[in-house]
Amino acid sequence: MTQEDLMIKKDRMRYTKDSLSANLILLAIVLDALYFVAVYQTDVGSYYYNWVIGASIIYNLLFLLSAFLASEGVKNRKTGFTGMLIFIGVMQIVRIFYLPAKAHSTAVVVNGQEVLAMGDGKYIFAIVCLAVSAACCIVAAVTSYNNNKTLADYMRSLENQSA
Repeated sequence: MTQEDLMIKKDRMRYTKDSLSANLILLAIVLDALYFVAVYQTDVGSYYYNWVIGASIIYNLLFLLSAFLASEGVKNRKTGFTGMLIFIGVMQIVRIFYLPAKAHSTAVVVNGQEVLAMGDGKYIFAIVCLAVSAACCIVAAVTSYNNNKTLADYMRSLENQSA
């Protein structure tokens, strides 16, 4: 790319939305919803009828709301969502080691047979959904930060040229 092409690309950033970051966050929301459905449709004995599931549902709702808020914020190139996105991305990773890991390692008795509360296939699916969701949030945070910094530097250079 020539220097002029780079300047045009930076200038266009003033008038366009940061759709890459916003779409990555929306993908994270979709993956979290798939995780939500996969885990909560599991009905193995009475393992899933406790306060942990209630707390998990509340956390899921908070994740969905905060991720959507962040998606709208980064789409409009507002600063300040980077930290929140990294936090919710890290929390998605932390979630892997609690509910899915415990359910996968816990055996329950159903109809006289001992079975895992979460089978291997569902466990792998849950881990993949949460891990990719976390990666999408973190990549969206980094991308948004870089785009906002580039735009801010460009705007400062325009102000210095006109002064």
